[in-house]
Amino acid sequence: MSPTETPNRSRALEGVRGVHVAPHSPFSLRETNQSGEFHPSTCGTSATVENHLLSMPRVWEQIPACLRPIHCSTSCHGDMHLAETVANVLTSIPFIVLGMHTPRKNLNSKLYANSLIGVGVASSVYHSSRGKLRKYFRWIDYTMIATATVCLSRALRNENPKILMAATAAVLPVQPLMVSLIHTGMMEVAFAKRALKDPDLRMAHTVHKMSSLLGGMLFIADDLFPRTPYLHAGWHLAAAVCVGTCNKLLE
Repeated sequence: MSPTETPNRSRALEGVRGVHVAPHSPFSLRETNQSGEFHPSTCGTSATVENHLLSMPRVWEQIPACLRPIHCSTSCHGDMHLAETVANVLTSIPFIVLGMHTPRKNLNSKLYANSLIGVGVASSVYHSSRGKLRKYFRWIDYTMIATATVCLSRALRNENPKILMAATAAVLPVQPLMVSLIHTGMMEVAFAKRALKDPDLRMAHTVHKMSSLLGGMLFIADDLFPRTPYLHAGWHLAAAVCVGTCNKLLE
């Protein structure tokens, strides 16, 4: 059928009872070259796929940054000037000190203590780095934090499900923040249960809850207001207090 026959055929079908001709066909004719050849294209299907592809970046933008895979350009926010860099490095040192003073009663507690030292070292290197290597040091920083939460979870509860630990090992390099969230939640539950049974832990648990809340607020604020100085350093301090109270569980 030639293109000129299509309107005639459509008008003929409109007179048949029960037949409704759509005003716009899902098939359109598109000229693909200068020779005048026309090729049908399924615009209904391709347009739907195209709309989905165009909407994907918009959906991605709605996902909180803490739930996305780590992606950092060479100009990550933070460390806007030398004073802020010094503050971030200095507030990373407490994690090294905490790791050195963490009880080392067994293999799991030793791994956790060493992972805390790794967190302090990785954070210091990341904040003092510049240039193209910075994005890789940031990935190492977040991965070390996730590793420390896994080690703490294992030190507090040796009988963690094997499926959970296997899934953690697989996801950790891609979504370290998600791993940190899951294992931190497990630690919070364990801490709360122990505090209910042991009155000596209640004061430490109260300080832990307050520092956790403050740290969470600073972490979110640092993400929402990346150009506000010293927010990240404040988060370091709150997190250090939170980690220090967790050591009470290993004594």
